Amino acid sequence: MLLLLFSALIYGVESNIIDAKICFPEEFMFGVATASYQIEGAWNVSGKGESIWDRYTHEHPDRVFDHKNGDVADGSYYKYKDDVALMKQLGVGFYRFSMSWPRILPTGLSNEINEDGIRYYTELIEELRANRIIPMVTMYHWDLPQTLQDLGGWTNPVMADYFLDYAKVLLDNFADKVPIWITFNEPLSFCHDGYGGEDAPGGRASGFEDYMCGHNVLRAHGMVYDLYDREYRHRVKGGMGITLDIAWMEGITSSTEDQIAAETARQFMFGWFANPIFSKTGDYPAVMRKRIDANSKKQGFPRSRLPTFTREEVKMIRGSFDFMGVNHYTTYLVEPGDGKVQPHPSYYNDGNVKLYQLVDWPKTNSTWLRVVPWGFRKALNWIKTTYNDPLMLVTENGVSFEPGLKDVKRVQFIDSYLRSLHAAITIDKCRVKAYTYWSLLDNFEWMRGFSERFGLTEVDYDSPDLTRTPRQSFNYYKYVATTGCLPNNYADFTYNSV
Repeated sequence: MLLLLFSALIYGVESNIIDAKICFPEEFMFGVATASYQIEGAWNVSGKGESIWDRYTHEHPDRVFDHKNGDVADGSYYKYKDDVALMKQLGVGFYRFSMSWPRILPTGLSNEINEDGIRYYTELIEELRANRIIPMVTMYHWDLPQTLQDLGGWTNPVMADYFLDYAKVLLDNFADKVPIWITFNEPLSFCHDGYGGEDAPGGRASGFEDYMCGHNVLRAHGMVYDLYDREYRHRVKGGMGITLDIAWMEGITSSTEDQIAAETARQFMFGWFANPIFSKTGDYPAVMRKRIDANSKKQGFPRSRLPTFTREEVKMIRGSFDFMGVNHYTTYLVEPGDGKVQPHPSYYNDGNVKLYQLVDWPKTNSTWLRVVPWGFRKALNWIKTTYNDPLMLVTENGVSFEPGLKDVKRVQFIDSYLRSLHAAITIDKCRVKAYTYWSLLDNFEWMRGFSERFGLTEVDYDSPDLTRTPRQSFNYYKYVATTGCLPNNYADFTYNSV
């Protein structure tokens, strides 16, 4: 068991399983997650370079819901010891966080290493290890150095080489202290929403730049995994994977047409990145290749808008994982689109499906996120069947609600999704070895600013010290993390017991 191995190697395995109706396997681990731009702040201090999110939020504050940015965020660059103390209090076994590329390499290139960036992450890792919390590091969680975006960012094939250089700096400095590495977080999000949509860098070139981004990210992932396999694995006893996001896609009816539409949606949204890495054949999903090739031809292009891997690249990328990181939040119903090929290309027209959410699915503070716990179990089972039963780590699952310490709706969300996860593990035999709640803290939620609160811990952004206060859900999750079990009644966790 990958995480059991890591915990045994570093800290020794401890178990405090108690008698309860629903308990996870003894080696199962619970953690929390954050991302550098969303919590660190200190955007231009101690040699850090500018990221695409720094530039984008400064130049286009009108595009962010509350017109704010991550310049200060949660101030975790200065308050990391306080945050680790919260994790210690919470009782989690691991902490998933990302390293900021421009904090490590201010120009994005490895000829100039920022020693303060190395110092900061070294001290954070040492603080975690001193508190028996395993560090799980994401190399890239969306904050590309602006200098590299000026060269085209992820649409430029050379970016894979620059990412390889960056990854080597991280591995040279931290591989002996970090057992779990994730190359990329949610390439669907930053390629489609960033290069094809409204997120940084705001490419708004759907059907072109998003596919170029995805192609180079997959190449970069394969290259870094190969580097890790050749130069580090024999001496560090760790593992590397990638984190992909999956919203469950359910056919709106049981008709053949709706079932085909749902599978098409799964392949366009998850298979785009999963198939090249986790399938036996590698390469892009057949339905993506067929539809994008055909649409490109009908639109008058001399070649497909979906790039093509060489045989060597297919071989390099296929199997480049020790585990699959899975982010899951919600579910959609799917039916076929109108089938018309639009003259202006787009990712949505290529997929050509319609997505819905039912009005009676409970709402959250995110317009896209409805509470549908049964979709979690279905998503995990589909991954198991489609990609040959990979080892999975749930690297994100969480929910946003209004600010406030009495967050019973968040407790209900976590409890219901963990029950669905437990069924997937114990009944369906999905090989899931860890669960990560997003997030430890309220944070800068990208284009929604600070308007959406995902944290187990509330952050007072009006206080000079950015005061952290545990919510009711903090106490619920503490019970789960420290016992490995779900309580018989989540309502027992009132705010006064925090």
